Amino acid sequence: MSTTPDTDAVGGADAGAAGRMTHRQTLEALSGLMLGMFVALLSSTIVSNALPTIIRDLHGTQAQYTWVVTATLLTSTATTPIWGKFADLFSKKLLVQISLTIFTLSSIAAGLSSSVGMLIGFRAVQGIGLGGLQSLVIIVIAAMISPRERGRYTGPIAAVMSLATVAGPLIGGVIVDTSWLGWRWCFFVGAPLALIALFLVQATLNIPVVKREVRIDYLGAALLAAGVSDLLIWVTLAGDDFAWGSGTSISLVAVGVVLLALMVLVETRVAEPIIPLRLFRDRTTSLATVASIAVGVALFGGAVFLGQYFQIARGYSPTAAGLLSLPMIIGSMVSATVSGQLISRTGRWKGFLVGGAALMVVGFGFLATIDHETNMVLIGAYLAILGLGLGMTMQNLVLAVQNTVAARDLGTASSTVTFFRSLGGTIGVSVLGAVLATQVADLTVRGLSEAGVDNAGAGAGGAGIGQLDQLPPAIAGIVRAAYGDGTARIFLISAVLAVVSLVMVVLIKEVPLQSRSGEELRLDAEQAARAAGGGGAGPVTSPALERQDGARPDAATGTVSTGGRRGH
Repeated sequence: MSTTPDTDAVGGADAGAAGRMTHRQTLEALSGLMLGMFVALLSSTIVSNALPTIIRDLHGTQAQYTWVVTATLLTSTATTPIWGKFADLFSKKLLVQISLTIFTLSSIAAGLSSSVGMLIGFRAVQGIGLGGLQSLVIIVIAAMISPRERGRYTGPIAAVMSLATVAGPLIGGVIVDTSWLGWRWCFFVGAPLALIALFLVQATLNIPVVKREVRIDYLGAALLAAGVSDLLIWVTLAGDDFAWGSGTSISLVAVGVVLLALMVLVETRVAEPIIPLRLFRDRTTSLATVASIAVGVALFGGAVFLGQYFQIARGYSPTAAGLLSLPMIIGSMVSATVSGQLISRTGRWKGFLVGGAALMVVGFGFLATIDHETNMVLIGAYLAILGLGLGMTMQNLVLAVQNTVAARDLGTASSTVTFFRSLGGTIGVSVLGAVLATQVADLTVRGLSEAGVDNAGAGAGGAGIGQLDQLPPAIAGIVRAAYGDGTARIFLISAVLAVVSLVMVVLIKEVPLQSRSGEELRLDAEQAARAAGGGGAGPVTSPALERQDGARPDAATGTVSTGGRRGH
């Protein structure tokens, strides 16, 4: 096995030799990564306003409407930890380029789709690339920048994410409304930006790679993807296509649990597990994982139904609904930037994490009081509070984990937290959607009864955006009010889950932030390994370096660790 750096190190001698990049090198490398993240987030959100037109043009059904979104969510969630493990074994630069390529080609193919089935298939492939981008960008940043210095770059990262989130629906609406473009350009528009990102990554991202023999856990990866996908399909379809307590529902749950149990068994026996179970022996990782699940359910579930509230209950257009969410986006961007700067200056992070989780509880608690007539200024204030909390919570949960794990597990640990947050979000959208549907149906029946309308003949129990225009104005008003009043229940559940996150965060023990980057820690670990093996400056060939139980000092924790040489 050789420790010779590959071509990633060309042009970045300083980074390769010392593991630390200059401020200019870091900004240059971030340019390609941030553009790639912007394209991914833009392409994910741009389709939301175009979907009704797409389904109508391709003669699709309501069930297919849901699957155009769900297909991408399924594959991105299931593959996130796999990409993270690959980042600990192979060139991060190459993996970023591969995920960008997959995402770009599948986006173009989706734009050329001639049927909804074809579109769903390419959207699933698109999710594989998205899963890579959303985990690899975080991992590469951790390899380049120390936890202590990472706050300096939080502002630009948060700004890019916020801009993509806001710009996506707005650009999608403009494209659909422009006759000479059409909905297919919602998928084409990101391709040129993705190509530019590819070139920037090739030119600016210089992280050396330590070559070694690798053993990929293909069986564990397959079982993980299959088990997660099975359970996500269950929570997505249950309540609509079949009852929660039906035989189909029970069968899907049983299959998913068995697959994941087999995955855990495999992970305990292989040399290079996809998700090393030893990670969860660390208190910070375990608590942050639970907190991330709760944040994911609250964040993604709440955000999806917030847009529905603005459009159905309050009658705003999709574009206006996007603009009305700006207080939350701006609040998140401001708090992420300010807290990042203060964390870099002081080296302390737990206070911001606790404060952010507390603000999430307050924000969701206020939103749980809204109805179909709540003053929009008040709603904007509530969203700003929620945004402030999210900005201080999401990235700092990942930071807490990255600061405590060994350098060899940096990629896996980072993607694991991201994975569980995404998993929580997927489950949240489905479960909270079922809760909202039940609440709206009950409130609609009650409203019709109070208005003296025959419930059986009204046909409004399952009305949504597509049916509201076909209902008599009086009945449509009752349905809109039901959506407005029912949405409060969603935010109440989100508030309870935010309390869970707050409790988990309070229990996390604060560890002073490392002043060395992931690449520096990797080099330190290598030097310690060479010293333990009695080697000099030449390539290390001692089999002790590859032992899973070979004790030696670990640079990430200052304790005795079993870390092997990992490629970065």
